[in-house]
Amino acid sequence: MNFGAVPVADCAGAILAHSIKAGDLRLRKGLLLEASHVAALEAAGQSEVIVARLGAEDLHEDEAAMRLARALVPDPEVANLRLTEAFTGRVNITAACPGVVDLDRDALTALNAINPMVTLATVPPWQQMGTGNMVGTVKMIAYGVPEADVARGCEIARAALRLRPVVHQTATLIITDIPGGAGDKGKDAVRGRIEALGMQLLETVLVPHREAELSTAIEQAVGDLVLILTASATSDTHDVAPQALRRAGGEVTRFGMPVDPGNLLFLGQLRSTPVIGLPGCARSPALNGADWVLSRIACGVPVTAKDIAEMGVGGLLKEIPTRPMPRERRKR
Repeated sequence: MNFGAVPVADCAGAILAHSIKAGDLRLRKGLLLEASHVAALEAAGQSEVIVARLGAEDLHEDEAAMRLARALVPDPEVANLRLTEAFTGRVNITAACPGVVDLDRDALTALNAINPMVTLATVPPWQQMGTGNMVGTVKMIAYGVPEADVARGCEIARAALRLRPVVHQTATLIITDIPGGAGDKGKDAVRGRIEALGMQLLETVLVPHREAELSTAIEQAVGDLVLILTASATSDTHDVAPQALRRAGGEVTRFGMPVDPGNLLFLGQLRSTPVIGLPGCARSPALNGADWVLSRIACGVPVTAKDIAEMGVGGLLKEIPTRPMPRERRKR
C-alpha cells in the first residue's frame, strides 16, 4: 500500500487518509475519492491531500476484516455468535445468547503475530456473556493489508472462536440459617446471577444449618443444578455442607479456590446434578470466584482442579476493607 500526500488532481481512486472540509462538504477519512470529490477539493482551494492507494497484493480494510471474521466464525449459528457488517475496517462479533466464550488462545495469538495491521481483540476465555455482548472485534488498522497475511490469518484461526450456550435451564438455591444469622439474605444476588445466564431459579429453600436437614434439601432439590449458601462459611472439606452432600449420596470434587473473594467455594455433584457450595461473598452481587465457576457449570463446561488452579492468576478481584489479618498492623 502506498501512503502519502498527492496533488488533488491526482487523487481520484485513492482513499482519503484524513477527514477534510471542502467548501460545504465534509469528506470523511476512508472515503474512496471520485471525480466529484476532486472537483470540490479544487473549488475549495485544496492543493494536495494525504491518501492511501492499495497495491495489487492488498485487500481493502473492510473486505479484509469481513474475510477474517468469517474464517473465525464460519457458521455463526453453530458458534452462537453474530457478525456485524464491516465498517472502517472493523467487524464486531457478538453473543447470540447467554453463555461463556470458548476460544483457541494459541491460534488467536498466532493470528495477532502475523501483521500488526491485522488484529483481533477478544474478551478473556470463559468470559460470561449476555445476548448482544461483544465477544471480539476484528480490526484492520491500515486502509489496506496484504491479502496473503489475511489468508494466513484465516487458515491459522479458522473456527477458533465460539460461545458455549447455557445447558442447565433451572436452579435450586438452598440457604442454611442459624439463630441470629443472615436468614435468606443473598437470595436476590444469587437470583440475579441465575437470571443473567438466562436460567430460572425454581426454588429457594431455607433450612437450619445442620447436616441432616441440609442433606434432605439437597436430595429433594428439583433444579438442574443446586446452589448452597450456608449461614456459616464452609471452612473444611468435612464441614456441614460438604458432609450433607455426601450424606445425600453425592460427592465433593473440590474445596477451596485461589480467587479472592471466593476462596471458600466447594464443588461437587449428586448423580448428574452439579452442586456448588457458594462462598459467603455470593450474598453480594459483586464479582467473586463463584461467578467464574457458576457460568462454566451452567454451560456444561467441566471445571477441573487445573482450571481452578489457573484462576489464581488474575484471581485477586477486590480488596475487602473488613478482611481480617494478615494486614499491616497499625502503628502503636
